[in-house]
Amino acid sequence: MQLNDYEKQHVETLRKSLAECTVLLKHDGAFPLEKPGKIAAYGNGVRRTIKGGTGSGEVNSRYFDNVETGLKNAGFEVTTSKWLDAYEEQYKLAKKEFIKVLKAEAKALKMNAIIYGMGKPMPEFDYDLPLDAEGDAAIYVLARISGEGNDRKPIEGDVKLSKTEVRDILALNEKFDKFMLVINAGGVVDLSPVMEVRNILVLSQLGVETGDALADVLLGKANPSGKLTTTWAAWEDYCTEGDFGDQNDTYYKEGIYVGYRYFDTVGKKALFPFGYGGSYTTFSMDSFNAALSGTEVTVTANVTNTGNAAGKEVLQVYVSLPDGKLDKAYQDLAGFAKTKELAAGEKETLTVTFDLRDLASYDEERSAYILEAGKYIVRAGNSSADTAAVAAVELDAEAVVTQAKKCLGDPGFKDYRPEAVSKEVPADLPVLKLAAADVATETVNYEHEYETDKDLEKLTDEELIYANIGAFDSKGGMGSVIGNASSSVAGAAGETTSVLKKYGLENIVVADGPAGVRIAPVYYRDEKGAHAVGQGGMPESIVEMMPGIAQWFLKLLSGSGKPPKGKELKEQYCTAIPIGTAVAQTWNVEFAEECGKIVGDEMGRFDVDIWLAPALNIHRSILCGRNFEYFSEDPLISGKMAAAITKGVQATPGKGVTIKHYAANNQEFNRYGNNSNVSERAMREIYLKGFGICVKDSDPMAVMTSYNLLNGKHTAESVDLIENILRREYGFKGIVMTDWVVGNGIMNMKTDKHPHVNPALVAAAGGDLFMPGGKADFDNVLKGLQDGSVTRKQLLINATRLYRLAKDMRNK
Repeated sequence: MQLNDYEKQHVETLRKSLAECTVLLKHDGAFPLEKPGKIAAYGNGVRRTIKGGTGSGEVNSRYFDNVETGLKNAGFEVTTSKWLDAYEEQYKLAKKEFIKVLKAEAKALKMNAIIYGMGKPMPEFDYDLPLDAEGDAAIYVLARISGEGNDRKPIEGDVKLSKTEVRDILALNEKFDKFMLVINAGGVVDLSPVMEVRNILVLSQLGVETGDALADVLLGKANPSGKLTTTWAAWEDYCTEGDFGDQNDTYYKEGIYVGYRYFDTVGKKALFPFGYGGSYTTFSMDSFNAALSGTEVTVTANVTNTGNAAGKEVLQVYVSLPDGKLDKAYQDLAGFAKTKELAAGEKETLTVTFDLRDLASYDEERSAYILEAGKYIVRAGNSSADTAAVAAVELDAEAVVTQAKKCLGDPGFKDYRPEAVSKEVPADLPVLKLAAADVATETVNYEHEYETDKDLEKLTDEELIYANIGAFDSKGGMGSVIGNASSSVAGAAGETTSVLKKYGLENIVVADGPAGVRIAPVYYRDEKGAHAVGQGGMPESIVEMMPGIAQWFLKLLSGSGKPPKGKELKEQYCTAIPIGTAVAQTWNVEFAEECGKIVGDEMGRFDVDIWLAPALNIHRSILCGRNFEYFSEDPLISGKMAAAITKGVQATPGKGVTIKHYAANNQEFNRYGNNSNVSERAMREIYLKGFGICVKDSDPMAVMTSYNLLNGKHTAESVDLIENILRREYGFKGIVMTDWVVGNGIMNMKTDKHPHVNPALVAAAGGDLFMPGGKADFDNVLKGLQDGSVTRKQLLINATRLYRLAKDMRNK
């Protein structure tokens, strides 16, 4: 295997920090191992290690080192080949039966099998294989996969452990003095039946060298320093106030009490709390100090490595807001900082600064963000369950931080308001005084006028419509139904129309993410453009759900991986970076930015203009199949990580990101037709907040709206979401595009309650691009122009934003 220099450089950059993505949940001193030796490696994740989830994030990297390969690369002798061979045979039989059942279910429901099966995880099956291998140490790698299109289930073999897994993990923990349970999952697994295991590591899904990263951790070449960004608990202990998984309507009745905000507020103990993570060494935090300047609070602390190994620690600062008219969570994350790698005995002073205004609560009655009078208790520690009060900021009266307006409709219920634990203020706590008169009030101006480009005013109505939707085959055929994807870059997700090139509107090529740039690895080019060979990088999870005749036809089209005679075969392999949750678990924005720089560099190499990532929806429920793409249950972590990745990508001139999915896309089942019913307070404090942070911190070039509806209206059709909140309140200046809306009802369920998204209404709401584009979408916007659903002026405004972005990108 011959790697290009850029591939080597990118892999080396990632490898140095992959251990920061991993979270050591339990540790008894048996690890790290002194040297590689004989190791008994069991579990479904040893050979079938998962580098990332299914769907748009399936990056086509040149290679992938699973756990077995990573162990062997590091010099281990894996003693369980017989067990792994036997497991592989049983897996293939189980998977064949699983696909058969899925296709039968899709047929019975009269649904497209590919859409029905997309992202459906096969639960781990039960089996009986002897655990008779010996070794100096043992590991059990428990893998879970999920993906775009479907959600997980709280059943054995998915969120819960299978009977076989529980039996074998406990048996190995008893048999071996040195045993580690390794979790190769992108989301939470209920570990309550195996909590007696002495060593547990969340390896997560780390891209190309996932197996090598585990070997580094086992040998102590790298010290785990990740912290959880989602609360890990027994399934039965999560909040049950809101619902999840209904086909048509999802009710977010839990309000602001998501994740640790629920657990901390009601005093419920999690298995492993938000922000928690161990290390091969130990740390102390002391000399806490807090200072106030205006509304900015600065917390400093000394962090000392008190153990025998080099490592990193995270200072986490939370604030308990005073209860008043509005109920508040026990504490909210306000800021964080991570040390450099500290040698044994080394000390570092960390500083965390945050603006108290950013913690304002939203009062729905007045449509205002407010700070209520009282004491704001500043807490510091290294997890949400291990914080101590270090100071209080006392506000003498209520302060209005931002005067907004009602935007998001009525969900039809009042939010849950729990019986909260006490927020007592220690008597000797330093108190910093803040006058409400010193808190400035911002009043949002929602009036707006947009300039239109004079050159574009010459366009015909039809040309303007082409500019408002993605490229498609105007001659008809399949390309007019689902868009052309991209003729410029093989395997890209799509591009803007090339019809307007004569007016200087260059087409913009967009490619999937968020675990790297997703394009076809091998292609050739002719007079019609770029063409993928092989499966074209098409995900295996989609290919396996195709009818037999379709799979045969795909192979026929691929030409067995060979280009036509006289055409040169070219490569465009990209680097699979860690999944979003793993990146966030570093609590290291510098690493997130490095990941973005890798992506931006590869976009530049392969002529991709916009990356359809990062994704920053909230881990509202651990069942969401796409949580692995997202960062956290907390909006601050989500916004900061997305901003860092955005800065990294956009450091490459002319390259941009699309932050997504805006907004409340926290369920995959029937994401096309599901209505998220959410209070305006919960939307603003939890589900939109990260988008605002990212926009203000990093100026992303594009935003993608979500498939779902919000309080009865499609997000892509919402003037309030797009114009009033995103553009006026957050100051967004880029383009807004839809998610990939496929026509002809392919993605709709036959019994959907809510209407299909209307391309004309999307354009009218300020949505600049309806993607991927098709003839039916064109006809719909034309009809809307004729009946007044959308105006020519609005189409001009949308086209102007796109035109100027294209010009700016080409001029950088």
